[in-house]
Amino acid sequence: MAREYPDRRGASATRAEPGRRLPRAERREQILAAATRAFARTGYAATGLEDVAVEAGVTHVILYRHFTSKNELYRAVLDRACDRLTGSVGTGNYDEDSVPALVRAAGDDPDGFRLLFRHAVREPEFRDVVDGLRATSTEIAQRHLTGSIPDGPWQDWAARLIPAFTLEAVIAWLDAGQPDPDRAARRIADALHSVIHAAAG
Repeated sequence: MAREYPDRRGASATRAEPGRRLPRAERREQILAAATRAFARTGYAATGLEDVAVEAGVTHVILYRHFTSKNELYRAVLDRACDRLTGSVGTGNYDEDSVPALVRAAGDDPDGFRLLFRHAVREPEFRDVVDGLRATSTEIAQRHLTGSIPDGPWQDWAARLIPAFTLEAVIAWLDAGQPDPDRAARRIADALHSVIHAAAG
C-alpha cells in the first residue's frame, strides 16, 4: 500500500511502504527519484545514504541491494537526469523547438536539472558528466552558427556562450518559481538571437 508524505514544498509525494515488494526496476527508479530530491536539497557531501533511504521510504538493506556506495548512487542519479534531459530535448541540431523543449524538461525535473548544472559542476568526481553535455551543446551550437557567423574567434565565442547562457537562464527561471514557461522560452530565445547578432556584427 502506498503512503503519502509531504515533500519539501508542502505537496504530497507517494512513496512505497518499506516492506512492500516491488519489481527490481521499479524499486531502483523509486530510489533514484528519492536520491535526486535528497541530493538536490542538500548537495552530495551533506547527503548520506541514510538520508536517501529515509527519503525513499526503504531500509538500508534494500538500498544497498541496488547501490553499494554513495558515489555509485550519485552517478546513477546524474545518468538518469542526463538520459531524461536528452530524451526530452534530443541531441541533434538546434531549431525553434529546442529552447521550449529545454524549459519543459527543466520544469518536469527541476531537481535533476539543478543536479546536472548547478551541483555536479562543483564535484570533481562527477564533472565529466556535465562537461560531456556542455561539449555536445557547444558542438551543436557551432554547427548551427556556420553560415551566419564566419569561422573564427567570434563564432567560437558565440558557440560557447549560447549553451552557457541558456542553462543559466533556465536555472534562474526555476529559481524564480517557473513563471509562464512559454514566455520564458521566448525571452531566452530572443536573448540568444541577440548573442548571435552581436557575434556576427
